Amino acid sequence: MNIQLRFFASVREAVGTSQETVALPATVQTVGEVRAWLRERGGAWAEALAEGRALRMACNQQMTDAGARISEGCEIAFFPPVTGG
Repeated sequence: MNIQLRFFASVREAVGTSQETVALPATVQTVGEVRAWLRERGGAWAEALAEGRALRMACNQQMTDAGARISEGCEIAFFPPVTGG
């Protein structure tokens, strides 16, 4: 399955790219599994997408949780929580 990835703010800075297209293995079927699969790249990827790190995720521009199912051609975005004041 091919999907689009987008990275914003500090996540983008850490991984060094704002977007990419990837071909996922058949075992990756949820947003959380995409995150875990990307962590396997190691280094900055493992740190920026670490399991305990506060991170927002969206699928096709809709906020979602790790259990959301993905489909061919979808867009997954990762970004830090936003604070304001």
